[in-house]
Amino acid sequence: MITYGGVTEIFCMVVDSCKFFDAMTAKYTLKPTGKRKYHRNSTMSKAEVMLIMILFHDSGYRCFKHFYLEKVCKQLRHLFPKVVSYNRIVELERDAAVPLTLFIKKFLLGKCTGISFVDSTPLRVCKNQRIHIHKVFKGIAQRGKCSMGWFFGFKLHLICNEKGELLNFMITPGDIDDRKPLEYKAFIDFIYGKLFGDKGYISKNLFQRLFVDGIQLITKLKSNMKGALMSVSDRLLLRKRAIIETVNDELKNIAQVEHSRHRCFDNFIVNLLGAIAAYCLFPKKPCINVQRTIDTQLALF
Repeated sequence: MITYGGVTEIFCMVVDSCKFFDAMTAKYTLKPTGKRKYHRNSTMSKAEVMLIMILFHDSGYRCFKHFYLEKVCKQLRHLFPKVVSYNRIVELERDAAVPLTLFIKKFLLGKCTGISFVDSTPLRVCKNQRIHIHKVFKGIAQRGKCSMGWFFGFKLHLICNEKGELLNFMITPGDIDDRKPLEYKAFIDFIYGKLFGDKGYISKNLFQRLFVDGIQLITKLKSNMKGALMSVSDRLLLRKRAIIETVNDELKNIAQVEHSRHRCFDNFIVNLLGAIAAYCLFPKKPCINVQRTIDTQLALF
């Protein structure tokens, strides 16, 4: 739970990020040539909207409407003196998508330590019985299959280090292969060293491609993979791959990254980004105590 001092600190970080975003937008945006239409600025700034989204995913509330009307408008009125109606803040969420993405990429993501874990988790947008009548994500979400069965929605691909810090993330339709995001340079740009994944990431071509970029992809071995060798340290770290499963669990059960009440794609993205930002600000994250000795041997405690 974010304290009052933590809220002030986060708000200062969000304001700095919004100032940087506004400066870059003003620099590269074309000026209107025709008659300028009347446009009134909102009484609530983008930084306040972003902060409210982060607080919602950290609060434990499951309904954003209840959180905004009961928590923000009543209990946190001293922090947000210029509150707007619920319908208005739902509209303002769309404008906060790009600044929130920049805030996460610039301030919240961790740094690679040479030991990374990759995994994907499904984001269901509706139950399987309602796929044929679902209209909100029609043409965007796709059917996919995971270890828990078939689903309709998207996939959230994550990379984290042994400290539980997120290094990068990507969202794809549900029918995209788990290995596909690793083919994009932007997804693995700052990753180096060893990258641990499950059997869904086994691919000889992908291993060779990542090895050229300085990344050693390590996965569990299949029964027909004869002649494949693995060091003891890699085998021990592969057993600790459950750390990213814990990250997925906290994103879904604590940060509320997955629910079926979305009414437009823009708010779905903002909800996802708010949950990721809230997780990055958690004071305690799942971690592995990894220590390297002088003789380059690896020890786990």
